[in-house]
Amino acid sequence: MTDGKIDVQLALRSNEGRLLVARERIRLLEAVAEHRSITKAAKATGFSYKTAWEAVDAINNLLPSPAFLTKAGGRVGGGAEVTEEGRRLIATFHRLEERLGRISTVIAETGVEGLEDALLWTIGRKISARNVFQTEVVEVKRWPVDVEVTLKVSEGSAIRAIVTNASVEDLDLVPGRRVLALVKASFVHLLAAEEAAKWRRNLFPGHVLSRLDAEVNSEIRVDIGGGKTLVAVIPRADAEDLGLAEGDEAFAAFDPDHVILAVD
Repeated sequence: MTDGKIDVQLALRSNEGRLLVARERIRLLEAVAEHRSITKAAKATGFSYKTAWEAVDAINNLLPSPAFLTKAGGRVGGGAEVTEEGRRLIATFHRLEERLGRISTVIAETGVEGLEDALLWTIGRKISARNVFQTEVVEVKRWPVDVEVTLKVSEGSAIRAIVTNASVEDLDLVPGRRVLALVKASFVHLLAAEEAAKWRRNLFPGHVLSRLDAEVNSEIRVDIGGGKTLVAVIPRADAEDLGLAEGDEAFAAFDPDHVILAVD
């Protein structure tokens, strides 16, 4: 607080507390709506190209339907647009931010002595997992030790997770429960078609959105449909053996016991 004013920043979160959007991401959404291009929107808002795409993926993975749609031509040659869901998100954010501003003015006028701790509103945690999806429990299959939980990601797309019976009780995993499903990028495999045919669960056909090579590893983003994206970090030698390039067909997969579940 300075000069009798309080600077407040609104952050919208999912039901499970995961950061969905703050002011910077809303600016990015608005810039995409204006420029119809992720590249131009990133430049206009001061995001790096990579950070802008990470924000796009994060928002789309956490919303019921995508806020952004990318058009034919890929990340470089194509365009992008904000969906009705995205425009609703922008409008909701601005309405809430305006109300929060009025509240902060009242607090500033009445004083904050003794309330400093209560004004620390920027709660939330950062996590290392690159792949975070908002899901809904649709089925729980119990065995003596382990439990298989089926989670709806989007229409026609589901994640299966293996957890203990104790975890099912602790997290109250029942059909209809909203759950965050997290998968580290290093746990995601990219498979050739013949290998994919043998994979039993958590196999997602799609196409490569981008490939970033380092000396040892490659980071590959895969569009798995429904506005959802999976990020895989695999040895660069494996990426080269698979011959993966932007626009190529890809099969992303991960083991059910590599899925981490989180609830509020």
